[in-house]
Amino acid sequence: MGDISMKHLRYFEALAQHGHFGRAAVACAISQPALSLQIKELEEILGAPLVERGPRQIRLTGLGESFAARAREILRAVDELDDLARASHSPLAGRLRIGVIPTVAPYLLPTVMKRLTDRHPELDLRPREAVTQRLVEDLLEGRLDAALVALPVSEPALAEYPLFDEEFILVRPREDAGRPVPNPEILREMRLLLLEEGHCFREQALSFCRMSSSLPRDLMEGSSLTTLVQMVGAGIGVTLIPQMALPIETRSSAVSVARLPQPRPTRTIGMVWRKTNPLSASFQHIAEIVREVGLDALGDIVSGAGLDWKPDDAPAGEIAPARRLSAG
Repeated sequence: MGDISMKHLRYFEALAQHGHFGRAAVACAISQPALSLQIKELEEILGAPLVERGPRQIRLTGLGESFAARAREILRAVDELDDLARASHSPLAGRLRIGVIPTVAPYLLPTVMKRLTDRHPELDLRPREAVTQRLVEDLLEGRLDAALVALPVSEPALAEYPLFDEEFILVRPREDAGRPVPNPEILREMRLLLLEEGHCFREQALSFCRMSSSLPRDLMEGSSLTTLVQMVGAGIGVTLIPQMALPIETRSSAVSVARLPQPRPTRTIGMVWRKTNPLSASFQHIAEIVREVGLDALGDIVSGAGLDWKPDDAPAGEIAPARRLSAG
């Protein structure tokens, strides 16, 4: 009987995460037969099955569930040992697995990646887009190093580093341009287009309108902000989008945009990582670069969006005080 290796642990953890031999093999950059052979070898070492093999997916046995949890703990500890070595030699080099929520990724990630690689060419950036809950799970289980999310996430094991605030902007059909901007009470009676459940921006929009996500209303959902804005352009309803999304999402749609009345809703974008990660100082440096990109983008929007950014509002790159909504 052989010994359990780190390779066994990494392959099994990938299988437990993906629930499918093919997807796990792709994630591990090996062939499916090779992965299957490694899992079978691990089961022989343990003397018990770890997975129930079905035609389309696998299920973990009771032992498999327990083994997967311990394997994740071991792999996370090993990764943090590697990070400890990096922190003492080249903290801004090597792999950086960074997650980004979908309502931030299209608008900031390309510029963030370019600026980071320009300043730190030895960084190997590996971005992943997913909703907040999935990113937090991946952070806690060691599959991500850091993530850009809406704060707060209120997870005790994660450090939160606020970067900037941005307003929510109302998007209406083009023919509504110039009409009075509805307050939350009026907006609640309109057909409001929202992102699907699981997106924290959906919960923030509902909070502003003082609506419950379980309220049986004629709400329409979309899988992306692009879909919502296009639906607005077709006259189906109205929606809210984050300020940073304005240039991309409204440039080719038959819509009008307006700032909401005071107190305006905002969200705080921040970066989170595990408090135990030895690279915390490096992550703060990276977070400051992301802050630069975000404030530059918001400043450009303030100066070019054509909205009523009155003189008594905050200067370009900053957001006037507004009622902040908690992240979902």
